[in-house]
Amino acid sequence: MSHDSLESVDDNTMMEIPGGEVELRDDRVKSKWTVQIAPFLLARYPVTAGLYGEIVGHAAAPSDGDAMKPIVNVSWLDAVKFCNLLSARDGLEACYVIRSSDDVACNWHADGYRLPSEAEWQYACKAGTTGYRYGELDQIAWYEENAGGIVHEVGGKEPNAWGLYDMLGNVWEWCWDLYDKEVYGSYRIFRGGSWAEEARGCGATCRRRSHPTFGIDDLGFRVARTVTGV
Repeated sequence: MSHDSLESVDDNTMMEIPGGEVELRDDRVKSKWTVQIAPFLLARYPVTAGLYGEIVGHAAAPSDGDAMKPIVNVSWLDAVKFCNLLSARDGLEACYVIRSSDDVACNWHADGYRLPSEAEWQYACKAGTTGYRYGELDQIAWYEENAGGIVHEVGGKEPNAWGLYDMLGNVWEWCWDLYDKEVYGSYRIFRGGSWAEEARGCGATCRRRSHPTFGIDDLGFRVARTVTGV
């Protein structure tokens, strides 16, 4: 993919995701549940290193040569702080009140940027499909067998039916939700697989977790917005 196919490193195009419902499952405890999804907006790409550097400060992001690659090594807490900073830049109401890594409140009615919920993420990833993936893995995702051991620029594989790129592979993506407060405390969910992940880990229903202050070299995020006035 050439850089000309993106508007700039600051391309934060938001795609309209229609309302519907999605079934989530937790294979550890063999449970399933259905979540109703209101219409929302979700970024076409994961947040790039270039956009992250522009909003947070270039010292926080990799070199310019990596500007079009997803930002990685950012914690869940880094991601929610970024959302508030991006909201401020764009004149939107911040979604998060951050008191500590274990005490973050989200105003779901605010019009600013936020992380998608786990249900929103899975629903958007599937884009109306019913299988484990929305297409042939090699065509839609960078993963262990085709990534060459590195993260790749966003948008280099085929999007899903709703125009979202890299929902599977390239980098895992932080979601808002706690994984299991009773068992794992403050650990948050991330989804989607990565350049380092085996094929089986790159699927719409695959769930992982990490501490909200940890950064990982194949874990990034993308931003969402609530559709207000609906």
